[in-house]
Amino acid sequence: MNDKLTEQKETEELQKLKRLAATVYLCQILTFMLAGLPLLVGVAINFYKRNEVQGTWLKSHFDWQIKTAWVALAGFAFSGLTFEFGVGILSLIATLLWMIYRIAVGWYALTDSNPIK
Repeated sequence: MNDKLTEQKETEELQKLKRLAATVYLCQILTFMLAGLPLLVGVAINFYKRNEVQGTWLKSHFDWQIKTAWVALAGFAFSGLTFEFGVGILSLIATLLWMIYRIAVGWYALTDSNPIK
């Protein structure tokens, strides 16, 4: 009986963390409409809850989301710095397409309860 209760508690905790990962993907999507603030909120959530996903399949999602945020921010910064030279728009488009790819891959893996490979 005690093992079942422990297993149920672990499953509930994992579902809570899965919803949190989904929230971070939503923050990344909202970045397209609200500029960079949701991206920063999402990565802050990742860092705040990172220890709780250690040893679970969700760790790969948190790592994926953190890398997505930092590379996207670097891409946005590079785009802003080079916009006057004509390179910025190409860099911005590449960054946005890369973000769409990363969010889609992560979201589909998350909804299937799979780690990111």
